[in-house]
Amino acid sequence: MDLFSRSWTALRAAVADVPDEDFEQPSGCTGWLVRDLVCHLVIDAQDVLITLVTPAETAPTVDAVTYWKLVEPPTGEDPLDALVPRLAAAYGEPRWLKFHLDDVGSAAGRAAELADPAARVSTQGEVLTVGDYLSAYVLEWTLHHLDLIAHLPSAAEPPAETLAAARASLEKIAGTPFPAAFSDSDTLRIGTGRRTPSEAERAALGDLAARLPLSLG
Repeated sequence: MDLFSRSWTALRAAVADVPDEDFEQPSGCTGWLVRDLVCHLVIDAQDVLITLVTPAETAPTVDAVTYWKLVEPPTGEDPLDALVPRLAAAYGEPRWLKFHLDDVGSAAGRAAELADPAARVSTQGEVLTVGDYLSAYVLEWTLHHLDLIAHLPSAAEPPAETLAAARASLEKIAGTPFPAAFSDSDTLRIGTGRRTPSEAERAALGDLAARLPLSLG
């Protein structure tokens, strides 16, 4: 729960610090500008709010790791993926996107702090505890923080502890550790296809290289 708050607070602060002109820069999400990514974060914050008020009575079907499914890499043909840039453009000015993310994002953060980690909630046809749900989102927030700053060298990095936690989650999803020489951010970028490994990195990955990227959905 603490790592959820740290990762989400850091990501929202990083968005708030992005100069308006940089909202037109590409993000680490293929085909999305920074403004598109921020619009996606608004939708994510809404999803958190919705899930936290969707109680479930049945036993959990997934945990913080199995919540993530390996899917085919995005092609840009998904209707929601195509909708996000149109929604982002409709805001007109970056300040309105920042305002909406701060408004909805703050509410999502407060709701997470107030939630009972042992309570069960339902989302995407699955049931899991609040604690597992929020733990899963540490990976989401950390990856999107890296996406946000992909072409913004002066922007703040994600907190070290959330990078480490996100890496640990990705390694559990992969079922094997990444090379210890890889930094946490490189592990996350290479592991999810946000960066192509060099020849030396591919050699260090061994058999795991053939299974990459791990596209999460």
